[in-house]
Order: sequence, then structure tokens, then C-alpha cells
Amino acid sequence: MTDADVPAYVAALGLPGLADIHVHFLPESMQRKVWGYFDEAEAHYGAPWPVTYRFDEQRRLETLRAFGLKAIPALAYPHKLGMAQWLNEWCADFADRVPDAVRCATFYPEPGVGDYVAEALDAGARLFKMHVQVGDFTPDDERLEPAWARLEAAGVPVVVHAGSAPLQGRHTGPRAVREVLRRHPDLVLVIAHLGMPEYHEFADLADEFAGVHLDTTMNGTDFTNRFAPFPDGYVERLEALRDRVVLGSDFPSIPYPYAHQLEALARLGLGDEWMRAVLWHNGARLLRLAPS
Repeated sequence: MTDADVPAYVAALGLPGLADIHVHFLPESMQRKVWGYFDEAEAHYGAPWPVTYRFDEQRRLETLRAFGLKAIPALAYPHKLGMAQWLNEWCADFADRVPDAVRCATFYPEPGVGDYVAEALDAGARLFKMHVQVGDFTPDDERLEPAWARLEAAGVPVVVHAGSAPLQGRHTGPRAVREVLRRHPDLVLVIAHLGMPEYHEFADLADEFAGVHLDTTMNGTDFTNRFAPFPDGYVERLEALRDRVVLGSDFPSIPYPYAHQLEALARLGLGDEWMRAVLWHNGARLLRLAPS
């Protein structure tokens, strides 16, 4: 499959488009720094990570629309105190000027986090992002309690990168996420990258908590299979969790064409109904897209 094949493939499944929950748009200065980090990937990961979609913002938007995305997230996340509110302001501006954008926000363990999460929700944010390894904090940090409580009450999904790949952090893994869910069992969490490499452990959370979903970002691709292949019995669990698995891509900073993510999912052999649920229905439900 090539990128040019994506619209026809989606149409052949009878879908109105793609509901990709894991897409990044960032302030220009921050985007340059992220791409600079991936340019030095051999030092960080021991392997090159060529960025496939190193385009300007407008071309990236047009590329996603051509694939069939009906709503475009702008996931951003802080790595230090005082950064989250600035990112939330940028995300709000992005949503105001991009009509098909998903209004996104983020948060960090710091004073006032509950207040600015509430402000973002009141302003219409319908998707949040947290990155445990980059932020170097634990999700069950007591300072985050007001934010988790507001997100639980609102039922707004949070994409949480808590798995220990491609880099392990001091607080990665399922333990702290489980503790957050123990305190707030009705949270809607989307575990990024299927929680790789702790695949089974995060799938256990999806089995136990009705609001836990798993996103497919980079999973099953030739690139990821080199360092985090699926363990025995995991594909069968993905089949059983069909209504809780959501398309994610990590566009634009992926080291292969977008089409390869769809190809990687299709070759799991779980059938067209599973693909329809994952590529559209589950993400559309979480993003509250109008039925088509």
C-alpha cells in the first residue's frame, strides 16, 4: 500500500474517512526542536528515525485531509513547569484557525493544574495528551488529582504515553496508570502505542476498566517490530478488544509512509469489521464526530 492508495482502501471498507486520534501539530519553534531530536535518533535510540512528513503546516494539513481524516488532533505535551498553559493557548489558537481541528490540551503536575484543565474543558477541549517519559513525572502524582477529577467528570479522553518504548523513563509502565484508574475508574484513557512494550499489562487495564482504550500508533510496523514485536497471544487480545482499539499514527514524525500503518494493521488478519471499528468507529465515538 502507498499513500495514494489510502482513500480507495478506506472507501472500499465503506467508511466515511479515518479517525486518527494520535496526530501532532506543535508551535513552529517546538516542531523544529522535535525534528532536530529525531535527526539525532541514532544517539537516542541506536537507529535512524527519518521524518517522512517534514513539511510546512499547511501541507501537513492537506496531506491528512487527502488521507481522509475528518478531524485533525494537535497533540502537544510539556516537559517542564509552566509550559502546559502556553501549549494550551497555542492549541486553542490552532483550533480557531483550522476548522477541522480537534481542540486539544495538555497538563503537568504543578500548582493550578486543575484550574487550567477546567478552563480548557470549558473552552471546548475534547482531547488531552500526557507523555510520562518526556515529562518525567508519574501519572499518580497527587498534584494531578484535581485535573484527573475534572477529566473524569467530563468524560473527555486523554492520550497517555506511559509505555516504556521506545525509551524507558523513571515513571513509565502500567503501575501508576493503574493507580490513577483505581482513584478515578470512569476516566477515558487512550494508551498510546498499545502501551508498548508492556502490551499485555496495558491490555489488562482495558479488560478491567470500561474507559480504557488502546491506540495503534506505530504498532505492527516493520520499524517497530524490530524492537517491540507483539508477544504471544496478543493479536488475539486485540481481536477481543475490537471496540477499544483506536487508530493512531504519530503523524508527521514517523519514519515510514502513513499507509504503512494501515497496512500493518490489515496484515494482522483480524478482518474488515475489526478494521472498520479501529480505523473509524471507535475514534469517531471518542472524538464525538457526527455520525455519517
